[in-house]
Amino acid sequence: MGFLLSKSMDANFKKQQEFMLHNARLQMERQMVMQNQMRERQMAMQVAWSREFLKYYGTFFALATVGLTVSAIKRRKPFLLAPIVPLGFIMAYQVDSSYGTLIYRVRGEAESIMTSDHDRLDLPHGTPTFESIEKARRARSSLASFLEK
Repeated sequence: MGFLLSKSMDANFKKQQEFMLHNARLQMERQMVMQNQMRERQMAMQVAWSREFLKYYGTFFALATVGLTVSAIKRRKPFLLAPIVPLGFIMAYQVDSSYGTLIYRVRGEAESIMTSDHDRLDLPHGTPTFESIEKARRARSSLASFLEK
């Protein structure tokens, strides 16, 4: 009788372990999907912000270019056209950032760094561990309780 009870308890325990493992996998998958969606939304916001900024900067650049060109012609001072060059570089960067291939080049460079220069990605004092986090938490909680007194 005790053997049969022990056998059924073992079977139930094994089923419960499988169920918990399945739930942990589901939770991990959901978390990964959620994090990816958050990353996509943040990138979309960044591209949208860049496009919106381009509208304002493009207007400024056009007005500055026209104004500087008219002033240079009227006053016969070609050096007044000099600010157009750096402003043009900024405009080109903004256009590339908003509608060009900048994001793909940056992603390619990031992938290259991750494969060939991985040592540059190491954190100071290594990757945080549970023990290091707990040690810092305990130090803060004891410091907070000390400061409250």
